[in-house]
Amino acid sequence: MRFSSLALSITGFNTCSLVLEYPGFSLLFTQTQLFGNVCYIVCWWIQELVRVFISYLPMAELVGPRLYSCCNCRNQVALHDDVISKSFQGRNGRAFLFSHAMNIMVGPKEDRQLMTGLHTVADVYCCDCREVLGWKYERAYEETQKYKEGKFILEKSRIVMENW
Repeated sequence: MRFSSLALSITGFNTCSLVLEYPGFSLLFTQTQLFGNVCYIVCWWIQELVRVFISYLPMAELVGPRLYSCCNCRNQVALHDDVISKSFQGRNGRAFLFSHAMNIMVGPKEDRQLMTGLHTVADVYCCDCREVLGWKYERAYEETQKYKEGKFILEKSRIVMENW
């Protein structure tokens, strides 16, 4: 987990507290007017409840979604959840097929002969730095390639992973 501390302390004869710290906030549970072992047992029980609760939280809720960003300016361009395939070939090596992209500009359409046949594609650029990131499939002429229409190819060498 990414919590900086989870601490149980008995601060006096009849007081115990549980502190859960995370960058940016902390939670403090305090139980008073208990005696001896009862105080320890109540605080231990609270600590265990917090641990169980934390274990059920998806990691994305704790650290944010996993993203891909432009390698040049770190502008966020795609979500990891939108990856359809990681086994595509780009102009400069491996590429990923995404169902959606964001913070991009789409260039003019042109017909291009690719490894899988003739396609109408448009280059996609980072909207901040204008780096070419890949292309968008506008039209596939072969029936077996129609699933690519409207999808985006982002070249692995042009994007970096964030929040991993």
